Amino acid sequence: MKISGSQFIVFVSLIAVLDGCSSRKTADAVTVYTNPVLHSDYSDPDVVRSGDDYYMVASSFNCVPGLPVLHSSDLVTWRLIGYALDRLQPVDYYSSVRHGGGVWAPCIRIHNGEFYIFYPDPDHGIFMVKASDPAGPWSHPVTVIRGKGLIDPSPLWDDDGSAYLAYAFAGTRAGVKSVLMVTRMKPDGTGVTGDPVIIFDGHDSNPTVEGPKFYKRNGYYYIFAPAGGVTNGWQLALRAEKVFGPWEFRVVMSQGKTSVNGPHQGAWVTTSAGEDWFIHFQEKGAYGRIVHLQPMKWVNDWPVIGLDEDGDGTGEPVTSFARPRAGLPVTPGANDNDDEFDGSVRPLNWQWHANPSVTWGYPSGASGFFRLNCISRPDSMCSMWEVPNLFMRKLPAEKFTATALVRCNLRHHGEEVGMIVMGIDYQYISVRKSEDRLFLRVAGCHDADRGTTETELFFREVQSGELFLRLRVEPGAMCRFSYSFDGKEFTDAGETFAVRQGMWIGAKTGFFALRDGFTNDAGSIDLDWYRINTTD
Repeated sequence: MKISGSQFIVFVSLIAVLDGCSSRKTADAVTVYTNPVLHSDYSDPDVVRSGDDYYMVASSFNCVPGLPVLHSSDLVTWRLIGYALDRLQPVDYYSSVRHGGGVWAPCIRIHNGEFYIFYPDPDHGIFMVKASDPAGPWSHPVTVIRGKGLIDPSPLWDDDGSAYLAYAFAGTRAGVKSVLMVTRMKPDGTGVTGDPVIIFDGHDSNPTVEGPKFYKRNGYYYIFAPAGGVTNGWQLALRAEKVFGPWEFRVVMSQGKTSVNGPHQGAWVTTSAGEDWFIHFQEKGAYGRIVHLQPMKWVNDWPVIGLDEDGDGTGEPVTSFARPRAGLPVTPGANDNDDEFDGSVRPLNWQWHANPSVTWGYPSGASGFFRLNCISRPDSMCSMWEVPNLFMRKLPAEKFTATALVRCNLRHHGEEVGMIVMGIDYQYISVRKSEDRLFLRVAGCHDADRGTTETELFFREVQSGELFLRLRVEPGAMCRFSYSFDGKEFTDAGETFAVRQGMWIGAKTGFFALRDGFTNDAGSIDLDWYRINTTD
């Protein structure tokens, strides 16, 4: 499969090989991986193998485009190759910011030579898209089940040609949770038939059971499902000889003595070499839900995930382990995290906070910049929480520096553009036009989801709107902005603060362009380039 150079490459360097290391350490760097394999917010991952290639999908919630699709040849290094949804449906509903809505935990499968993704929208139902190539194009979403609070669908096509769909409930929408359901599905995946059947009730010992993944092996039906909640939960496996039960269950992975909280919700995948692996997430606050890879084995037709040193059938997450005997990893390049904005399409790693209008922003092709136009502030705006035209990307590492060269083309009083690190607690650095003067400012907000207003932290007049903006992020998501007019000497602005995650998503970095009122010739910000350093 060919991937264009303009597509964003999400890689995690798993072992640092320092100058002067012994040949043994160099060999270890090739044969051992370290978790997390993706220190970025790819929530609720699911994975399928096609030949020697692996494809991952993840939740995207209110961010657009939605349903990211990643590719790997070794289960360790991953590359973002596209999205399955250009717009969230219904289009008008998602033209406003719908925090916590949109695409929840998806499931990717291969059936009759086609790739299927089933995904839930907790406010509208369960949907399906399909494609012959996971890089796209993907079909328009088909409604499989319409209803509020239906989440985490997973299909199973049985040996006799019959088909089934497992799913769960979101208590916040449905008023029901902690149960797993299975229903008969049309073989083409376009709908369900008959009555849904409750096959597991987790209220007694496995509260908040959800996220079922449906499989069949050695004559048994299996459902892998997380329980106990996102932050401190565990991984269950359910087993039955018949689709509708009776089902038995056991805990197959938990945190144990490790530092990996809530290890669960993911995908079982078998390599072409016959090895079994499990990919799951770990909740890490502002960084979102980062991705881990665990070895897996079968013992008496039960899966054991991670390392089970005491032999009780419940594994614990590994910090590092021998790499899968899969394809060769792709070596990350020096600038894999950088965006030069020199193409004719939006770089893959950037998303909006809602379905975009064509006026929000666009690439400039050979001119080498991405332009964001100043859009009228929402009428109800008291913070950035309500702003849909935020142009952002995921935090790429625990520690990094992001620097951008920007040109602020402000034409009217009240126009403002800048760089933001966004979450429930956020800050931004901006250039604002007031009458005929330009001002550089830093502002921030705590508990933006509760309707609190911003506080101004820094303010000074500047003579030019062409400048370098920088965000430095230290472990613990401690952030600090700075600016420069020559790209060499940077001046800190504002104060160091801890950014918080959004609603079900990690914090994001990026840009905004806003204005007071409406004009027929809005100002803009041109993003010349955006570069990330994860080594300093």
